Amino acid sequence: MRNWLYLHWRAVTYAFRRLFGQPFSTLLSVLVMGAALTLPAVGYALWGDIAILARGVVSGRPEISIFLDEKADSAQADAVRQNLRDEPQLAGFRFVSRDEALKQMKGSGLGDVLAGIDANPFPDVFVVTLRGNDPGLFEALSARVQSWPGVAHVKYDSAWVKRLAALLELARVTILALSALLGLALVAATFDTVRLQIQSRKDEIEVSRLLGATKRFVRRPFYWFGVLQGTLSGLVALAAVWGGVHVLAAPVAKVGETYGVKIALTGPGWKVSLALVAIAAALGWLGTAISVRRHMTGV
Repeated sequence: MRNWLYLHWRAVTYAFRRLFGQPFSTLLSVLVMGAALTLPAVGYALWGDIAILARGVVSGRPEISIFLDEKADSAQADAVRQNLRDEPQLAGFRFVSRDEALKQMKGSGLGDVLAGIDANPFPDVFVVTLRGNDPGLFEALSARVQSWPGVAHVKYDSAWVKRLAALLELARVTILALSALLGLALVAATFDTVRLQIQSRKDEIEVSRLLGATKRFVRRPFYWFGVLQGTLSGLVALAAVWGGVHVLAAPVAKVGETYGVKIALTGPGWKVSLALVAIAAALGWLGTAISVRRHMTGV
C-alpha cells in the first residue's frame, strides 16, 4: 500500500512539473477548456432562476380557478377550503367572494353594464397556485377538485401551462446537449495535449521501458497530467460562473422586477461546485485514457 501511494505521489509530482514547466501553454489550454465548461455550468447553476424568470416573462404563474356552485353554502365553501389546505402540491390559494368579484368588475369600468343587472352574476371562486408547472399536476388536481361537493366548474389555461412546460423542457434539453458537446470538446483538447506530451517524451519513454519500467509506471504520470489539467479547467469555469453571477445579479433582478418576479442570483452551491470540478477532472482523465491507448500502443 505504501509503495502504491509513493508511486502515485511521484506521478503527481512529475505531472505538476510538466504542467507548470510550460506555464504559457498550460494557461492557454486551461483557459480554453475552462471556457468550454463555463457556458453549460452557468446554464445548470442558474437553471432555477431561469425557470422563475421564464414564468414571469410569459404571464406570471399558472393558476387554477375553482368556481363554486351558486347554491353552495358556507359549509361547502369551508370544506373546499380545508381540502385545498390538505393538498401537498399547492403553493397557495386565495378566496374571491361573489361580492368582491362584483366590486372588482365595477371598478374595472364595467359599472354601467352591470348596473342594469339585478342579481350578482359572479360565483365564489378559489384561485389556486401550484408548486410546479407540470401539466399533469394541473390535470390531476382539476379532476379531483371537480368531484368535490359544491364545486360547479374548474378552469385553468392548459395551453399556457403546456406551452411553458415545453419551453422550459426545450431550454433544459438545450443545456444538456450543449454540455455534452462542450464536454467532448474538453476531451478532445486533453487528447491533443497529452498526444504532444507523449511525442515530446518519446525517447524518455523508450529508455524507461528498456530499464524495466512497467506500462502502468510509464502511463501513470500522463493520467495525472490529464486529471490535473481538467481540475484546473473546472476551477477556471467555476470562477467564471461566480464572476458571471456577480456581474449579472443586478441586471437580472431589474428585469425580474419589470415582470413582478423577485430573482436573486446566488450562484452554485458547494455540491454543484464540487461536481463541476469532479466532472472536469473525469473528462480530463477520459481524454488522457483515449490518447494514451491511441499513441502508446507499444507501451
